[in-house]
Amino acid sequence: MSYEIVSKEELHAKIEKVEPVKQLSPYVLEIDHISVCFDGFYALTDVHTKVKRNDIHFFIGPNGAGKTTLLDIICSKTKPTSGSVIFHPMYKDPVILTGMKEYKIVWLGIGRKFQVPSVFINLTVEENMVLSLKKGKRIVDTILRKPYKEEMDHIEETLQKVGLADKRNWRAGSLAHGEKQWLEIAMQLVQKPEVIMLDEPAAGMGKPETFKTGEILKEIKKECTVIVIEHDMDFVKQIADKVTVLHEGKILMEGGVIEVLADPTVQKVYLGRGGE
Repeated sequence: MSYEIVSKEELHAKIEKVEPVKQLSPYVLEIDHISVCFDGFYALTDVHTKVKRNDIHFFIGPNGAGKTTLLDIICSKTKPTSGSVIFHPMYKDPVILTGMKEYKIVWLGIGRKFQVPSVFINLTVEENMVLSLKKGKRIVDTILRKPYKEEMDHIEETLQKVGLADKRNWRAGSLAHGEKQWLEIAMQLVQKPEVIMLDEPAAGMGKPETFKTGEILKEIKKECTVIVIEHDMDFVKQIADKVTVLHEGKILMEGGVIEVLADPTVQKVYLGRGGE
């Protein structure tokens, strides 16, 4: 057996070449001075904020405040006039999302659920989950390959989280409205995203369903960051870690939910209009 003999200087040189462990940023998204102009009308003006990792971050405000436009910017559905969105994946280099293809942003680990559920109503709950699991895979894999046991275990675990495990064999079309929303959240979650963006997830729900949705999201935030657009203030109070108020395309205020909702200016421009 032979050993390599190196000098102290050579040893230090080798140590310096070792790739350092990347630090985990406390923020998963940085919205960096975003402005969006449509034919002379500014939907967003110099919006700058950061989304903390594993937070539930709400964007609220009156109709036309720019909330949905901001989500469109994050997932690159809309191109900003100026500014950029920076994604900080876990233990990896930051990625500028602005200008990237939408499907590539999904592959990076940023999912989005729209207000109206888009489940396959003629398939079972489990079949919907399997299809969602295969997003981004090759066509042959999607058609021919059966899920691995580990994947089916993950589907089962995710359905347990949203309370649909006992309805795995039900057709999605037979689910109640709230259950369809939970199924679509599960379909996002099963892809193991780092960020999930939800557009009014409590819309059309009664109070018990809304409360359960909040409890589901509190469980989900242990695994990923949750960004929510919402108008139901009771729902916001139930689960928000941070609230950003948009008004006429600008950030009016942001901070903790109690602080924000108690602010007289916020009450005047938003809550004073009946909470939409």
